[in-house]
Formats: sequence, structure tokens, C-alpha cells
Amino acid sequence: MSEHAPDPKEPAGRTGRLPTAARPPRGGSDRMEQSLSAAAYEGGGAKEKARRFWAGRRVPAAILAALATAGVGLVLYDVAAVRAGRKAMTWRRRIAGELAGRPLDDPWMIGGAAAALLIGLWLLALALTPGLRALLAMRRPAGLTGGADVRGGLHRSAAALVLRDRAMEVAGVQSVRVDVGRRKVKARALAHFRGLDEVRGDLDAALTAGLRELGVARPLALTVHVRRPPKR
Repeated sequence: MSEHAPDPKEPAGRTGRLPTAARPPRGGSDRMEQSLSAAAYEGGGAKEKARRFWAGRRVPAAILAALATAGVGLVLYDVAAVRAGRKAMTWRRRIAGELAGRPLDDPWMIGGAAAALLIGLWLLALALTPGLRALLAMRRPAGLTGGADVRGGLHRSAAALVLRDRAMEVAGVQSVRVDVGRRKVKARALAHFRGLDEVRGDLDAALTAGLRELGVARPLALTVHVRRPPKR
């Protein structure tokens, strides 16, 4: 990761964390939980339209193709056997008798139709949605020539790990959890010294800078929560 300029809010000359025995300033509440909902992260440069990556859907397509091939092949074999003078298979005679004898309001008929409808809607959703929800589209590199369609993606877990490392560099942060979604980033930190407002401000600045360095195409809204560790 490239080096970045130090945060102007951090104390000059600080190279590590302050001692854990340091006490919070007077007037602060150890039980108080404070949160900061920053505005949507605004990356540098012009905002571009983020195109999501489309999944190959290999597993659902393979399962559907295998089931369809097996079912159609079995039906064609039975029809050919009947044309050759043999009796139809028991399962096909039973299904034909059930369909001919059961009314449309029968629970089995309604259940079968509902199951077929749900499977059809699921397959339709797989065909019309891109998938790969865990992958964030990144901005195109500046100065790209030749018309090549070069696109980059960043896994949300990797982005959360990078932001967590940036958050742990803030003085006063004991532990932090960062959750990166498709549109929002939530950080929950425990501050064992310094004022909660100071830690929250430095943490918000550090994570905002980290989001900018990630280079994602779609701006992500940042929410920061800071509180004291529970007393034991």
C-alpha cells in the first residue's frame, strides 16, 4: 500500500499508541455511546456509472441442464416404447391418471403449481440479476487508451480488512469491526482512552481517506460508532 501523508488531526510526533493506562478527559462518560453518520463518501474526480460484474451462474445452469436432459430423455424413451407396442411406464400412467382425476382446486395441484412458479421465478431472477454481490466495481484507471475494456473489482471482505487496518492506527482505538456493504460502510470501535469525540473524529477522517484510496466506482456512505469497552 502506498504511503500517505499524516492526518493533520493526529498529534505531531506520534509514532505509536498512547499508554493504555491513560485516562479519558474529565467530563466524558464511559458508558456513553456516540455515533457519527457521515455524508456519502465523495471520491475524487467525476462520478462514473458503476457497472456490476455478472456471474457465470455455472452451478444453477448445470443443475437445470442435467435435470431437463434427464426428464426429457426419460419421457422420450417412454413415448418411443409405447409407439413400439410396449406398455407405458407405471409412473407415467399414474401421473396421467392423477391429472385426469384430480380437480384444479386440489391441494396437491395447487402445491405443485406453486412450486413450479417459485422455481420459475428463481430461474428468472438468476437470469436477470448480475450476482457477485460481494464484489465492488472499481474506477477505471485514468489515461486508459486503446479502447480496451479494463475493469477492476475489489472483494468486500478485502476492503473491510484494509479499512480495519487503517482504523487500528487511530490513537485510542482498542478494537474495531468494519462491515462493508454494497452501499454503506459501518465501523464499530471501542476506545479505551482519549475522548470519544476525538477518537470518533480521527476515525471518521482515517476511514474517509481509506475509502478514497480504495478507488471504488460507487460512493459508499460511512457510519462510525465509538463507545467504551464494557466494565468487567
